[in-house]
Amino acid sequence: MAERIREVRGLRVMLDVDLAILYGVSTGRLNEQVARNGLRFPADFMFRLTVEEFESLKSQIAISSSRRGGRRRSTPLAFTEHGVAMLSSVLKSPRAIAVSIEIVRTFVRLRRMQAEYSDLRQRLDELESKYDATLKRVFDAIRALTIQESTPRPAIGFRKR
Repeated sequence: MAERIREVRGLRVMLDVDLAILYGVSTGRLNEQVARNGLRFPADFMFRLTVEEFESLKSQIAISSSRRGGRRRSTPLAFTEHGVAMLSSVLKSPRAIAVSIEIVRTFVRLRRMQAEYSDLRQRLDELESKYDATLKRVFDAIRALTIQESTPRPAIGFRKR
């Protein structure tokens, strides 16, 4: 399920077409229910992709319009974690509720992983800054050993008279 979560406008979202597949309904039916319950979906829960965002996603993940039954008349809706949770109140089937719970759990796991990675990244940065000076001294010593002396050395061997 995590592979269906995309990043758009700096937010983690799921597209209406992916949610429709998971919920076992058509994209049109899902969007119809969202339109009927518009007050439940403010801008921080759901937004419509721009043409540029949609084209970018199509090229990144190879969305095929023919796979979904023809061309779309409008760009997809993108639902944030809160919008996905709100969908369970709009689509009231037991499957919709179970899918919403799993999706929210996936968002939470991703958030936890991101926090762990940022902590790891911070530790690496600290180690790098701590050991940069030591490593620089080691590399300077190695360079000093490889530089040829500038004083001329006496020639070795026989000299012709």
